[in-house]
Amino acid sequence: MSAELIDGKAVAAEIDARAGEVGAELAKEIGRAPCLAVVLIGDDPASEVYVRNKVKRTEAAGLKSIEIRKPAETTEAEAIEIVRGLNADDSVDGILVQMPLPDQIDANRVIGEIDPDKDVDGLTDVSAGRIVLGKPGLRPCTPAGCVLLAERALGDLSGKNVVVIGRSILVGKPAALLFLEKNATVTIAHSRTKDLPALCRTADILVPAVGRPEMVKGDWVKPGACVLDVGINRIDAPERGEGKTRLVGDAAFDEIVGHAGWITPVPGGIGPMTIAMLLRNTVIAAATRSGKNLPADF
Repeated sequence: MSAELIDGKAVAAEIDARAGEVGAELAKEIGRAPCLAVVLIGDDPASEVYVRNKVKRTEAAGLKSIEIRKPAETTEAEAIEIVRGLNADDSVDGILVQMPLPDQIDANRVIGEIDPDKDVDGLTDVSAGRIVLGKPGLRPCTPAGCVLLAERALGDLSGKNVVVIGRSILVGKPAALLFLEKNATVTIAHSRTKDLPALCRTADILVPAVGRPEMVKGDWVKPGACVLDVGINRIDAPERGEGKTRLVGDAAFDEIVGHAGWITPVPGGIGPMTIAMLLRNTVIAAATRSGKNLPADF
């Protein structure tokens, strides 16, 4: 048996297109396109790429994009003032502050200023609380993308055993809660977990999200399981030439692909889904803020 590749890039393109369609219909009702504002402070190269991709895909979907760029010397007070200004701007539906921020800025304080109804990254305390309480709200993009891909592969997730490796507030914890919403049975594994390989072998759905290259080995995965690899790590690739690198996930793809049921590649798996869910959240935020209904299948 060879695992079926879950093409996150193709699914993300579908979601982008659907967000554009629903956003266009919503624009007819509210008189403007749903709007996403992205704040980039500093000159981190990876952040530059991420923001460029977000802006490109937002505009390609027919949504409005606002890009605010500030130098690395920007103070925390100035960053907070930017967020407060976007909160007050009624034409802005979603706010995303690109991480990491320069050292002099406390990211938690800046994120904490975002209006929860515009928190399209799902990172504020209120957004987290809404997940825990099962209340409507904007869900974190990467975890939401994981759940959607799992449903595409497996259908109904009720009763599935899910093991999430990693307990970060960005992916691990919210992913566990979102799978729980789907009536899966969820275990969060972490650095203190005893006999992690044995625990992983119980999983119908395995979600490595720790940032350790190829940590999950082939014999950790139950035959037929679905592996959703959140990790993205750059490692040396001398076989490609001196100084060359390549991207790998937290799962040892070549070891696992031969007996898993489904697996997301790296790159091209979970990564593209993050921006797709961001666009979806922007449309949801625009509808919620304007008191409009969205299609039941959105």
